[in-house]
Formats: sequence, C-alpha cells, structure tokens
Amino acid sequence: MPVATPQQFAAMLDAAQKGAYAYPAINITSITTINGALKAFADNKSDGIIQISTGGGEFASGLNVKDMALGAIVLAEATHRLAARYDILVGLHTDHCQPGKVDKFLRPLIEATAARRKAGLGNLFNSHMFDGSELPLAENMKVAKELLALCAENEIILEVEAGVVGGEEDGVDHSDHPAEKLYTSPEDMLTVHETLQGVGRYLFAATFGNVHGSYKPGAVKLRPDILKQGQDAVMSKYGAEAEFDLVFHGGSGTPVHEIQETLDYGVVKMNIDTDTQYAFTRPIVDHVMKHYDGVLKIDGEIGDKKAYDPRTYLKKGEKGLADRLGQACLDLRSNGKTIFGSV
Repeated sequence: MPVATPQQFAAMLDAAQKGAYAYPAINITSITTINGALKAFADNKSDGIIQISTGGGEFASGLNVKDMALGAIVLAEATHRLAARYDILVGLHTDHCQPGKVDKFLRPLIEATAARRKAGLGNLFNSHMFDGSELPLAENMKVAKELLALCAENEIILEVEAGVVGGEEDGVDHSDHPAEKLYTSPEDMLTVHETLQGVGRYLFAATFGNVHGSYKPGAVKLRPDILKQGQDAVMSKYGAEAEFDLVFHGGSGTPVHEIQETLDYGVVKMNIDTDTQYAFTRPIVDHVMKHYDGVLKIDGEIGDKKAYDPRTYLKKGEKGLADRLGQACLDLRSNGKTIFGSV
C-alpha cells in the first residue's frame, strides 16, 4: 500500500536524514495533479510527499461547497486509491494551516484519521502543518504543543514553523514582515526543541530567508548557514538525538548548490508548489495558442472537439508537472532511493 503507514513514513524521514537527501513535497489540487505527482515519483524511483493546502482543499470541494476539510479528505482518499498501483511510497501531508483555520481544517482532519483508526483502517494523513508563525513564539509553541499531543495519539507527525516565510502563497501574504523575521535564530530553535521534546515526532520549518513565489536568480537572499547554526546550538546542548528534521519552504529559483547545502544541515522535506504550478500551466497555454481556432469557435465555425476536450490539454499539464517534479527529485537526491518493499 504505497501511501505510507505511520511506521513507513517515519522510516522515510529517517532514511532521508541519514542519507542527506530530502523529499519533494508537492501541493496538489485535483486528480490530474495527483497523477502527475505519482508519475514523477515512480519514474524516478523516489518516495515523496503529496500535500494539500487549505486553499487546495477548498478548491477541490467545488464552488458551491467551499469546505477546505472536505476537499482535503476527498483528495487524500483519491491519493490512497491511486497510489496503490505504484511501487514507491508517498506520505500525505497538509500545508500551512494558520491559527484561525485550525478548527475548520486541521482538527477535522485529525478526527478523520482517528475515525479511520477506530474502524481498523490506516491513517488518512501521515502529517499536518500548523503554521503559527503569525503568533509570538511562546504562543505559537503553546498551540503547537497541544496539537502535537493530539497528533501523537494518532501516530501523526506535526510540522511547525518558527520565523516567517516571506512573500504570498495561497492567499496568505507575509511580504510586509520585517527582514529579521525571515531568519530563525538559534535561540528560537532551542525554544522549539525544549517545548516540543518528548511530546511527539515533528518536522520543523525554520526560516533562513525563504520567500514564497517565483523570483529571478539572486532576488532572494538565502542563508542556509542559519540552519547549521541552529542545529549546532541544539545538538551541542542536548546531543545528536536532538537534531531537527527540517523543512525548506519558499525555494523557487534557488540555485541547486544552495538547495543541496541545506540537505547537509538536516532538511528532509522541500515544498514544491510555484514551480510545478507553472510547469502544469505552461503546456496548456502552449496548446491553446497553437490550437486557437480549434479550442474556440471563431467566426461561426465549430472548433475542434479534440482540441477543446479538457483531457487533451490536461494530459499535457500532467506531464509538464511530472517532468518538473522529477527534476526536484534529482536536485534533492531522492531519485533511486525508494524504501518501498524494505519496511
């Protein structure tokens, strides 16, 4: 069953940490994007992470419903069914849930997994993200600790964030935050460890200049050394077992050497969204422009059904997404490293 069990997902993270590689974590919004993600992981013999944002869940539930939790459940259930045909493992994750959305998104999804477990079924999701970065750190960690305990009861891993990822994603704009908020300090990283230690397993999105969105090379000033400084501070005080499983957000346009530097500092998951959105849309636009008089009924003509059949261009979008995600597998060194069948 290629959607990982809790034990398999933990083993995936352990293998990435030990092997100095990371999993691409792609935001999906539809059956087509799920299939593109699964194709990329399978073609590259890479395990990976499929994740759903609050906006992605709302979109998937339809214009008349707009229920972010319902849409996320539908996409997760579809992923379980589709992934069963593949010989790689995927983890299911939810992305960036801010404090104001916890009760209508994160808690219902944890409850959905709890209900499945009670019925003798596997987890719906492997992990969730609580993004409390808009709160003071003490308040952020207080909520995170409560949610982590709830997740741990159901063998779910929680991703937390300290510091702010700049830019705008999924309707949340952090472009006006002061520059120092884009860098998580070693002291903040110590606070995260000391607050969450022993409660349950978690992933940590520490920030080191990350910015959501797409930028020309050189526009975003990343400082991967921030991650090393924080890891060193925590491990020097609490030992090697305190090493964080880190998450890299806002990496579009980052040079490969900087991406790979973060792998040496404990990054095991990198979010891929902006680049795969473009990779999905680009071939669709190309199709429309090349088949303009077929996609549209111009000057009283009838068009070309083969050109405007959504399957025609969505297949191209699926392949474009898969190709870009495959490149991410190479950049993050996860290609050829599936642990499917070994755990």
